Amino acid sequence: MKTFQQIVIGILVLLPLILGVILSTSGNLKNSHSPLRSSGIKKVGLVKVEGAIYSSYETIRQLRSFLNDNSIAGVLLRVDSPGGATAPSQEIYNTVLQFKKKNKPLIVSMGSMAASGGYYISSPAQKIFADPGTMTGSIGVIISTPQYNELGKKIGVEMRVMKAGKFKDILSPYRKVTNAENDLIQNFLDDTHEQFISDVAIARDLPYDSIKAIADGRIFTGRQAVISRLVDTLGGFEDALHYLKYKTGLSQKSKTVERKERFDLFSEWITEELVHFFPQLLPFIRPSGAMYMFSFEG
Repeated sequence: MKTFQQIVIGILVLLPLILGVILSTSGNLKNSHSPLRSSGIKKVGLVKVEGAIYSSYETIRQLRSFLNDNSIAGVLLRVDSPGGATAPSQEIYNTVLQFKKKNKPLIVSMGSMAASGGYYISSPAQKIFADPGTMTGSIGVIISTPQYNELGKKIGVEMRVMKAGKFKDILSPYRKVTNAENDLIQNFLDDTHEQFISDVAIARDLPYDSIKAIADGRIFTGRQAVISRLVDTLGGFEDALHYLKYKTGLSQKSKTVERKERFDLFSEWITEELVHFFPQLLPFIRPSGAMYMFSFEG
């Protein structure tokens, strides 16, 4: 079946569901940017960062809602992510850091993976929990780009580029990278890497050199990360939640609340399903550029 036919069929199958969810949630979205405030019993907030970090908006919206709500005694940030784009990761990091400055407890519970950008956004937490087998660390930066120049020669296709600026088409997939370009890219990556190391050192209150010594992209188990002081203690989600309630002086029966819009949950599901059935759409969804990202594919 041709790609176009597959896309059309996928859209037709999903369209009724899309319309139904949009209609059912439209009324709720009008006031979605106003944090819920209550003068009643204190609660703890739960924010989940799952999958690759390509956008920071929704995570920051939830975190700020809890940060500015006096009915929320503290926040549990559940991280299960290989990392993602540099700028969104930095924006989430800075928002997490605000909890420490405001003296409102924010505890991180790492899932199966909290690597690279996933570790980066976790580092400013007051306490980090990880399971013994959690995959974390991977403090490094990566840029990946395909190369089509040899393929183009074989099939007789040549890309003509007109530019103003020597490096305007840097990392073009249609030609080899020059030595000057390679040096420029490496300097860019080194500076972004230094930002990663420096921010983690500040967040964890550790010497810069101690972080730099293990910031070569290597991954750690949760148990190894405790020894390296990247993680504070071993424990799962329930352990972290129990500690947060103890830390905030709340009863273990106190409520845990989430503030994730149903429409965002639906949007994420639609994106995952489309990429699953039509992987050729991934380049249009995933941003390009430097990544705080761990990947088995390199």
